[in-house]
Amino acid sequence: MLSEDFEELLVHRVMQRVDVSLDLRLRDAIASVVLEQTRSILPRLREEVESVVRHAVYEAVADELASKSNQ
Repeated sequence: MLSEDFEELLVHRVMQRVDVSLDLRLRDAIASVVLEQTRSILPRLREEVESVVRHAVYEAVADELASKSNQ
């Protein structure tokens, strides 16, 4: 039978190894999911950015033309 001190040391060392292993695996898993989600929203994000830019340019041109006609 293992002594209590040895058993505690063994449990502590095993937990340290599990912690390191889980940390690495979780980082990889999370990075993979984030990359996948980013790729899936990219087309929609491009559409939104294009729409916002188009609207901003439209408003700026309209404002400029309105200010020129008031002069």
